[in-house]
Amino acid sequence: MDEKIGGDVVSSYTGKIDTTSLVSQFQRIVDNRFAKFILKRMTTPKKFEHALGVFAGVEEPLSISESLEVKTIEAALKRAMKTFGIDDISVIKNALKEPFVRKGVAVTLRSVAKYGITRPQVFEAPLLIVWNITKQCNLKCLHCYANAGPFKHSDELTLEEKLNLVDQLDEAGVTMLSFSGGEPLISPDFWKVAEYASGKGMYTTIATNGTLLTKNNVERLKKIGIKYVEVSLDAPEPKTHDMFRGVEGAWERTVEGIKNVVQSGAFDTAIATTATKYNLNEIPQMIDLAISLGVKKFIVFNFVPTGRGKDIIMQDLSPKEREDLLNYLYDRWQEKKIDIFSTSPTYSQIGIERVLSGTGKTYSPTHFASADYGSTGIGLAEFIGGCGAGRLYASIEDNGDVGPCVFLPIKVGNIREKSFKDIWENSKVLQELRNRDLYQENCKSCVFRNPCGGCRARAYGYFGDYLAPDPGCTYNDKFYDNILKELNLSPIVGGKR
Repeated sequence: MDEKIGGDVVSSYTGKIDTTSLVSQFQRIVDNRFAKFILKRMTTPKKFEHALGVFAGVEEPLSISESLEVKTIEAALKRAMKTFGIDDISVIKNALKEPFVRKGVAVTLRSVAKYGITRPQVFEAPLLIVWNITKQCNLKCLHCYANAGPFKHSDELTLEEKLNLVDQLDEAGVTMLSFSGGEPLISPDFWKVAEYASGKGMYTTIATNGTLLTKNNVERLKKIGIKYVEVSLDAPEPKTHDMFRGVEGAWERTVEGIKNVVQSGAFDTAIATTATKYNLNEIPQMIDLAISLGVKKFIVFNFVPTGRGKDIIMQDLSPKEREDLLNYLYDRWQEKKIDIFSTSPTYSQIGIERVLSGTGKTYSPTHFASADYGSTGIGLAEFIGGCGAGRLYASIEDNGDVGPCVFLPIKVGNIREKSFKDIWENSKVLQELRNRDLYQENCKSCVFRNPCGGCRARAYGYFGDYLAPDPGCTYNDKFYDNILKELNLSPIVGGKR
């Protein structure tokens, strides 16, 4: 981005936009009395979820005291409605009829009551878990973070252990559970476990390579309650995709799978692609293909040098290439033909820069949601906080290992040894990831520290330190230059020094 525009944006962000407005709004909603009420009366996420269900009219009160508690909750929600300009109480009630919405509201309000408003917010339980339910896979992707292969690992959790884990996640208040791998559709246990999780009210999703999305399997996904299907596709034609995925014919089977999912009309659907030098010039055609196939979202994943991805580290984008790509994605998103997101936390920064420079109206505080322009919206970006590793997001491996992120290969515990709740609350690694004062420069002092924070997995992948800077950002291009020099390549030019 032009240096002058960048400077103007930083001035606007630090001086003209009241990013504390969301904080004050939440403080009015979760005032001291309501916070004490939550901590004293809504003693578990499940109890809070049930009370919200009573308020929404989908659950019966279990006691007279719960009926009175619901009145307190209703008063707080009415304050929330007034704060955010909502007049019709039925809007809130209808939203809360969805179990996963009740889970999300309960864990968010309990987190604010427990920790206060933090920027970004620390959560009592992760909003999202990505569970690599198996390491078995039918493809051989060059960039596979999981080092997946053709065989199931001998230490994979048993079906009984998997179902018990779902119980733990439900009790903790986890809102969304995404099944990944490996290829989850290969696992016989996937179907039982996903159905069980859906029955617990979690928003269940699947990330798949798409080759096994037959019409029969798509119908089975519908029956077990999967709500979102994300399919990996790395090129608009077979040659690049099949080379990247290691199996000839993969592209044709994946595209056929996407068509089956879209034609069912039963799911929120997305195509996900990992941007590298291999396919950078094909991203425009990928977006066109996604639109023509009728999917609702197009998501560009950050390349992270982990797993087999270490072997193709030279295919990573430079900071300038990544910034140009994110700006291009933003422009295509503004055409309103398809929602376009990125797992790069820098995408939130790009959106804010574009809004404040007058060249955009929306931005993405996370890779699965968008917000309209305004101080409340920017406050939301600071509240959600870009990279959520270990703070609002966690990963679980096939053998029960818990980590901050599927791309950040650090074991912080195992559910065979400790409960998930114990690991989430007491892991030193997770606690450090939640404290951005511990981050190293330039991420530590960057004006976009709160809504972005840098990708912690990329920091670890390049420097072996999850608190190090993310070398994929133009504000950190000197670190990328140093990496290239170590590899005897030419440094980049045109960054934001």
